[in-house]
Amino acid sequence: MSASLPKPGTPLPASALPVDPPGGRRAIAVWSVGVSVYFVAVIFRTSLGVAGLDAAERYDIGSSALSTFSILQLLVYAGMQIPVGLLVDRFGTKRVLSMGAVLFTAGQLGFAFAPSFGTALASRALLGCGDAMTFISVLRLGTRWFPPRKGAVIAQLAGLLGQAGNLVSTLVLSQLLHGLGWTKAFAGSAAAGVVVLVLVQLFLKDHPEGQAPAPARHPGGAYVRRQIAESWREPGTRLGLWTHFTTQFPAMMFLLLWGMPFLVEAQGLSRGTASWLLTLVVGASLLFGLVFGQVIGRNPAFRLRLALGTVGGVLVVWTATLAWPADHAPMWLLVTLCAMLGACGPASLIGLDFSRPVNPPERQGTASGIVNMGGFVASMLTLLLVGVLLDATGDNYRAAFSVVYVLAAVGLSQILRLRKKALLREREQARTAMAAVVTSSSAAVPGPRHGDQAADGPVTTAR
Repeated sequence: MSASLPKPGTPLPASALPVDPPGGRRAIAVWSVGVSVYFVAVIFRTSLGVAGLDAAERYDIGSSALSTFSILQLLVYAGMQIPVGLLVDRFGTKRVLSMGAVLFTAGQLGFAFAPSFGTALASRALLGCGDAMTFISVLRLGTRWFPPRKGAVIAQLAGLLGQAGNLVSTLVLSQLLHGLGWTKAFAGSAAAGVVVLVLVQLFLKDHPEGQAPAPARHPGGAYVRRQIAESWREPGTRLGLWTHFTTQFPAMMFLLLWGMPFLVEAQGLSRGTASWLLTLVVGASLLFGLVFGQVIGRNPAFRLRLALGTVGGVLVVWTATLAWPADHAPMWLLVTLCAMLGACGPASLIGLDFSRPVNPPERQGTASGIVNMGGFVASMLTLLLVGVLLDATGDNYRAAFSVVYVLAAVGLSQILRLRKKALLREREQARTAMAAVVTSSSAAVPGPRHGDQAADGPVTTAR
């Protein structure tokens, strides 16, 4: 008997996997609770993006010190990714999401009342720690409640819905900030963290009934080292990290801190127009997320093309904006730049599609944590370098924003180096898994009994 081999990234048929999660309305309801936590975390994470100029005035700080807020927040976030992945693999989604909600709510509340630059920094670090516990937990929740064939679409939807929190920051929080003032705006928004924490406690379940994972032994440090080493050993995990690294940081840097100052101070726009352009980045991200999820779900071979195409498109428009001969780029070019930056978030999630097929379920949290580090490390470095260069060049945004090319070059070189090895390994694992399914399916079907008509070949049930 012969069986066609799946393309790289193509999940095994659901019929061949009897323990596949069922999906359905119950799965959507539980998963939505997890996504709501991520949604609120993104609101809190990006709230500084619309309050950067206010923070500089409130704490009397320059560009380098202002960038320290986001750098520290991302440093904590990136540093927590592998520990959070290990925690999710060991303790489950509900506990980790609950802890995350408590921490990022405390951080947002502390930021509202922080009287000094130091206490405000500590609050953002606490917020970053809680934020770090959300996305990996939501990814794990999706793998526990939905069939593997829907993995790419569910991951893109999670990112899409969570990143919609940017809209709340740019449209709602910015209005509250200038209408109610710093303390009331940030303290009031912290109430959303309390709401999602209650939802998690009441309605979230780690897995469907009867599908609890088999208990595993975790012998301390040996377990941690093995999880990290085995995840890193997979070239798909490393390719995922560098894909995330290269695709995410331009939009993250723009939305998290430097987009508003660039549009207002360098491009001469009003705050209202700048807020509209930041909203465009988020809106475009939602659209790109829908398109990317559908394309990858139907043809996983397009993953690398989408990632590389996004990087190339962003760099072309970025260059046109910075090299524009006049002092201010025209509005049509700024609109194009913001629309193109919207593809960065969905493209970064492609990195998870490289790590998912080559890591077993018990390593998914750890592998996702490694991948998710990439973009946040790149974003942290970009935020730092832009702040330093702005101070060094007298707020020359063209010079400061040129650091994007350096990080993009590093990431692209690693993607091109790893792509063949990673895809070959993925194809080998898909071939091995398919062969195991065919063998088990054939063994499960009894041969013809005495008196039955003999078949021309072996009986199979592979579909």
